[in-house]
Amino acid sequence: MHDSPITDVIFDFCGVLFDWSTRACLEGHYPDDVVDAICADDDPHGFFRYEDRMDAGEDFARIYPDVVREQGEDIARIFKYYIEHYGDALPRMLPGMEQLLRDLKAHGYGVWGLTNWSHETIHIAFDKYPVLDDLLDGTVVSGVEKMHKPNADIYELALSRFGLAAERCVFFDDTAKNVAGANEVGIHGLLFSGALAARDSLAALGVRL
Repeated sequence: MHDSPITDVIFDFCGVLFDWSTRACLEGHYPDDVVDAICADDDPHGFFRYEDRMDAGEDFARIYPDVVREQGEDIARIFKYYIEHYGDALPRMLPGMEQLLRDLKAHGYGVWGLTNWSHETIHIAFDKYPVLDDLLDGTVVSGVEKMHKPNADIYELALSRFGLAAERCVFFDDTAKNVAGANEVGIHGLLFSGALAARDSLAALGVRL
């Protein structure tokens, strides 16, 4: 760590530390064509839009009547099932990520989490993967703070709460706009494409593991 300008590495959760798969939660429980529509990028049923509202801090109980009104009772029941069985949508930690976090900690780097996630379901990630409690020095959760990536305030909150200097931090996210948000506040934002590529990116910034 002594020769690196980087002291801390911040990680998004879904798509970076572990898989997030709505399909894994719903497949086999509902008709294939319905699951295909829900999981499509242009999902007509709005699951990702409703979930985004939860990630921004709204409670499920407030959102659910909108789902019923806008999508009908049948789709609303599927959304309720999805939220109630959210752990099934987190099938595995991504290959190499646990070891990367362990290596960073072993070499003296700070390891942190910054995720867009509902305050009502974030506990599921830590319950299913208790190793996160050991590997992360702290986590900022959008739904708890009612702030949301890629807005600057949530990155600035993380820096302040963790006592970090932006220029000495790397942030990995699998969504380009969230990477851009980190860069705008002076953090080295990098688009995540796997543990090996992350190691290469960190090495290019002087991180030695």
